[in-house]
Amino acid sequence: QWQLVESGGGLVQPGGSLRLSCAASGRTLDNYAIGWFRQAPGKEREGVVCSSKSGGGTNYADSVKGRFTISRDNAKNTVYLQMNSLKPEDTAVYYCAGDPHTAQAVCMLKNVYIKWGQGTQVTVSS
Repeated sequence: QWQLVESGGGLVQPGGSLRLSCAASGRTLDNYAIGWFRQAPGKEREGVVCSSKSGGGTNYADSVKGRFTISRDNAKNTVYLQMNSLKPEDTAVYYCAGDPHTAQAVCMLKNVYIKWGQGTQVTVSS
């Protein structure tokens, strides 16, 4: 049984930064597609950014381009989401998801992922 565990969420002021972590146990992530998704109250879960595999292509939602960056540390078996210039509309529960077969073309689709973390709350407010 493998798991993904997110951490790093919290309360931050507009314009601030946070770095979320998605740590894996029971699998080596470097050949797995990893997606970051978020869900605000009353809204659908949406894709934020995804990476098809380590060294593979990445896709970003238009709303976060230039502000968010996905990265991997294979030695730590962890994927990060660096979030800069945060806005109140970025407030949501953030989830990471993993799948061994997903290509870049579809990695922003939540239905392709077989494993999800429990989520971490990000609140952007003054």
